[in-house]
Amino acid sequence: MSTSLKKPRTITAGIEEELSPALKSYLSSFVYHLKVERGMAKNSIESYRRDIGDFLLFCPKEIGNYETDDITKYLLSLQEIGLLNTSVARKRVALGQFFGFLKDNDIETKVDMDLVPRIKLGVQLPDVLTVEEMFQLLNSLPVKTPLEIRNKLMMELLYATGMRISELLNISLHDLNLTERVILVHGKGNKQRYVPYVDTLDELFAKYLKQSRPILLKLKQSELLFLNNRGEKMSRMGFWKILRKAVLEANIKKEVTPHTFRHSFATHLLEGGVNLRIVQALLGHSSIDTTQIYTHIDMKRLVETYKEYHPRA
Repeated sequence: MSTSLKKPRTITAGIEEELSPALKSYLSSFVYHLKVERGMAKNSIESYRRDIGDFLLFCPKEIGNYETDDITKYLLSLQEIGLLNTSVARKRVALGQFFGFLKDNDIETKVDMDLVPRIKLGVQLPDVLTVEEMFQLLNSLPVKTPLEIRNKLMMELLYATGMRISELLNISLHDLNLTERVILVHGKGNKQRYVPYVDTLDELFAKYLKQSRPILLKLKQSELLFLNNRGEKMSRMGFWKILRKAVLEANIKKEVTPHTFRHSFATHLLEGGVNLRIVQALLGHSSIDTTQIYTHIDMKRLVETYKEYHPRA
């Protein structure tokens, strides 16, 4: 598989079309200001446009009703997902520029950026892999033996879905919808969600289910998807050992844990232009404000967005 990255859609074809006409107008005016009055480079303008649009869609309001707390909660949500502090700090700067622009143009809001906590840099552990590093790890995994096929499918699924390792180890055969390429995930607090996976895993799924799993199952019975070499449930410690070995053999220098896949999944989608609400829904996160903000997110749109932006798709 090629490791070349897909060029993300511009916000005009994505987030901006979902904004209210009023918010879209304010964003367009700000972009015009960056382009004409400040002469900013095209890539920088698109970055600002994406960052501001993501916030406005995450917290849609009439422009005059925005408060300092809205920005703080948004940035905290990004950190909770695992976005690198450098990226969160960049988004804080973009929001500061936007609300400063509004103030300069006599558009009053309740935002005081001085009260938004600054993002501390250099304190975050290197637990997010770049897209290239993730491809380096996944593409290095062998698939000759039943255990190797199982190991590769587990790691590919962690990156493809953003699941927690506990969620992955609890998947049953009944949770799989191979036709639609979605998995029913049983998360924390008995919460359930559907997560899609990339179609490039079809062949790997077929090999594991038809060849590897029956061998691992031996003559036992189990509804669990992933089994150890005794035909029993895989343990977290067992997966840790497999992962450590794979990281060493792939010559990855960063510290990699099962949660690294989840953080990398979220970071790569966010940096690619996926709205925070979509990423939260895929991860099974609850909003700081409410636990029901995803109820209106259509599953078809969620899957289409995922297919558009996931680097492995």
